[in-house]
Amino acid sequence: MTLLRRVLQALGAMALLLGVCAQAAPLTVAAAADLKFAMEEVVEAFKARQPGAEVAVVYGSSGKFHTQIQQGAPYDLFFSADIALPQSLARAGLAASPVRPYAVGRLVLWSATRDARGMTLASLADPSITRVAIANPRHAPYGQRAEEALRAAGVWEQVAPKLVYGENIAQAAQFVQTGNAQVGVIAQSLALHPELQARGGHALVPEALHSPLAQGFIITRRGQDHPLAVRLAEFMQTPVARGLMLKYGFALPGEAAR
Repeated sequence: MTLLRRVLQALGAMALLLGVCAQAAPLTVAAAADLKFAMEEVVEAFKARQPGAEVAVVYGSSGKFHTQIQQGAPYDLFFSADIALPQSLARAGLAASPVRPYAVGRLVLWSATRDARGMTLASLADPSITRVAIANPRHAPYGQRAEEALRAAGVWEQVAPKLVYGENIAQAAQFVQTGNAQVGVIAQSLALHPELQARGGHALVPEALHSPLAQGFIITRRGQDHPLAVRLAEFMQTPVARGLMLKYGFALPGEAAR
């Protein structure tokens, strides 16, 4: 009995140690680049409620994250700018949670050097505008919607030769910030950041010109046993997290856009 008791105690200690290690392991999040500013505040608020939690967020193109997760990339959660991408992963058995909608994004015209508040997509055909930044439509949902909108507005042929492509929507905004493009078709969530707001106004692109930017996330199969993955997923439903999404211009699923 003494030997059995020792074995059970050892197993109990090991289970406790594994639980502590799981709690201590950093949470790795893949997040669409349009979330750059909003997610930073969400994570800060989350960590205030989870003392000692380590959360590492990698920002980039949703399409590239989708491919990387298929190839075994070590992300515990995936926040996509297009809900179709986590839905695809879920169908492939790579999700450990339901696909959860968390926001609806908006496209805007933004410039660091001119007042974009009165601009429309037709304005981009003006010969004085020689470089226009968008995210790469091959793998970035905001780039795909920008191309859709430009085609629907009837200015694609005039604007296409002027386009400079960012690997993601944050890089497209950076091109405008640094003068490598005069105007960008970017995410409203980026244009609302104080640093960008201080350098130029923005104008909403009519939603009727492109398919919706419905955004969703999953806990990946890799993150299924990480307790912080579950807690962050739950935190996204709280008034604090939802308020931060509204702050950066996102509409909440099932609610009217502002």
